[in-house]
Amino acid sequence: MRTQRRQVKRRGRRGVLRPLLLLALALGLGVVLYVGESAAQNPLDNDSGSVFSLPSFLTGHRDPPETPDWVTVDLLTVNEYSRPGIALERVNGIVIHYVGNPGTTAQANRNYFESLAETGETHASSHFVIGLEGEIIQCVPLDEIAYCSNDRNSDTISIECCHPGEDGAFTQETYDSLVKLVTFLADYYELDRDQVIRHYDVTGKLCPLYYVEHEDAWEQFKDDVFGVQ
Repeated sequence: MRTQRRQVKRRGRRGVLRPLLLLALALGLGVVLYVGESAAQNPLDNDSGSVFSLPSFLTGHRDPPETPDWVTVDLLTVNEYSRPGIALERVNGIVIHYVGNPGTTAQANRNYFESLAETGETHASSHFVIGLEGEIIQCVPLDEIAYCSNDRNSDTISIECCHPGEDGAFTQETYDSLVKLVTFLADYYELDRDQVIRHYDVTGKLCPLYYVEHEDAWEQFKDDVFGVQ
């Protein structure tokens, strides 16, 4: 009788484990097929600028928003110095920078990033550059990393801002566009006030200079994005 009971228990366990194993195999096959199809459709290609990434249910990745019509898209070519084509799987913050080169335009700074593909001078880029008249140029897709924020490149969106003088203060037009862009991105990625940071907060570099030297202005900027709290 005990032997029969043991046999019944074994059969019962097998009856539970077998469908679980089949389910696990099916899920594994589904992942392999999904990845294979993604790789076939989206190879890393300098012409298309596409980038391969794992499926979203494995990474928590969220597809980037549709680019607003008030942003000019002028993407860098894929290259190892300014647009490496590495997937940005998560967006956990937005990092604000200043270009550190007074009087230069957004287009000039974008073109400098592009020139690095040829010169190999350094590794540098940004997702967006905002110009002196408030124009916004997107240089890197929001599902790829930019070389701008050091060890936060892997999980943040970077914004470089032009400025007319050595003090790093932005024009009103630049400021207004920055508020508009950060508000748009923070809303989409559901980021809070503490997730909008300065380059200074990552490395201690005096960037963006004006907002490092004027903490009250930095807090006012975040008030303008998120409202007074």
